[in-house]
Amino acid sequence: MLFPDYRPRRMRQSDALRRMIQETTLTVNDLIQPFFVVQGKGVREPIPSMEGQYHLSIDELTKSAKEVYDLGIPAIILFGLPEKKDPLGTQAYAKNGIVQQAIKAVKNKVPELVVITDVCLCQYTDHGHCGIVSGKQIDNDSTLDLLAQMALSHAKAGADMVAPSDMMDGRVTEIRGFLDENECSHIPIMSYSAKYCSAFYGPFREAAHSAPQFGDRRTYQMDPANSIEAIREATMDVEEGADIIMVKPALPYLDIIYRIRQEIDLPVAAYNVSGEYAMIKAADKLGWIDGNRVMMETLISIKRAGADLILTYFAMDAAKVLRNRT
Repeated sequence: MLFPDYRPRRMRQSDALRRMIQETTLTVNDLIQPFFVVQGKGVREPIPSMEGQYHLSIDELTKSAKEVYDLGIPAIILFGLPEKKDPLGTQAYAKNGIVQQAIKAVKNKVPELVVITDVCLCQYTDHGHCGIVSGKQIDNDSTLDLLAQMALSHAKAGADMVAPSDMMDGRVTEIRGFLDENECSHIPIMSYSAKYCSAFYGPFREAAHSAPQFGDRRTYQMDPANSIEAIREATMDVEEGADIIMVKPALPYLDIIYRIRQEIDLPVAAYNVSGEYAMIKAADKLGWIDGNRVMMETLISIKRAGADLILTYFAMDAAKVLRNRT
């Protein structure tokens, strides 16, 4: 039997050969671990829909942050659950808010770890929306000032980066300007530029107690059917001063990650969201899949699509797998 000159299987015969020609490499430097922080002490409460994830009080958060750092993961992103909520989400930008306290504690305990903060009102408002509600509408422009205040309060507390996830028009400009005016021009912005109105956020909304109390978020998050719009959103955020562009969710939108990577010359992040995480964990628990292998295949697919950074609840698990490979 005659074969062509090139036989691909020649380079698949051993692990060493496969590693030598591997096109895409995942490292711990690509990973960002999210955490949910709550008031109290000694709190490490499991999140039922997200096996292996917890509501953490600040003392427990600092322990986990140290573990993240020891695993070589460079960054975490914080989500806060306040004790009290109100229509304006005032705890989001309070000087002594839960995230502001958490930032200081983590930076004191693990100063080398990059602390990123989610900038959005949904976890802090009693209506669960990402902006100020006027009647049954979300008031875009009135929300911008509160988001800027929130970002600045995080920066003043010691955050290394802020990440607006609200999807209000013009929020990157507002935040960038307010940071610059208040001696925080050194703080980068990672913008949730292409954030889709997705059903994959369900476990997160349970964990963050942030489900909308009326309606949904379709008037500000993107339609899953649109891709050209994602390029437009990302381009606008670049023009407004974003330093990193994010796509959320990741797996159903690998094509969007790829397209943005081709169009934008800034770092691209992707959020491997709670629903993606929960499905793999559940299927692994039922014995239907090899959870670790599916986890690593998932993360490498996001990297292969063009993401430079991956926000993922798998970060610590993946770091342990990667460490055992070396």
